[in-house]
Amino acid sequence: MSAAAAIVCYWVWASLLEWADDVAEASGHAMGAGWFESLLALITGFLPMPVLLWVGMRLLGERGNHLLVLVGAAAWLIIGGHVADDFVSVTATAALLALFAVLGGLLSLVELPGE
Repeated sequence: MSAAAAIVCYWVWASLLEWADDVAEASGHAMGAGWFESLLALITGFLPMPVLLWVGMRLLGERGNHLLVLVGAAAWLIIGGHVADDFVSVTATAALLALFAVLGGLLSLVELPGE
């Protein structure tokens, strides 16, 4: 589930950041050009992750995945930010997305006491 959510969020985030860069270029890099679009990219690339993780696990019949949702969202903010902003190579992007998927898989196995 975390791999599918990562691919969707990565694609959305990277596409919107590319759009923000195009807006900034079109305005001649004027001060503040593309800021709104970059903020929209951040929000749209990050906020769906906890929702996708939660909904996906519910659809799979899994319950009590609070740790997956919380830690997965925090990890996505860090990992997704690096890969969407093109801070890393294509190989490193694939490796980081795989790392996120493995982390999500491990977190989905953890059950909190009392659940």
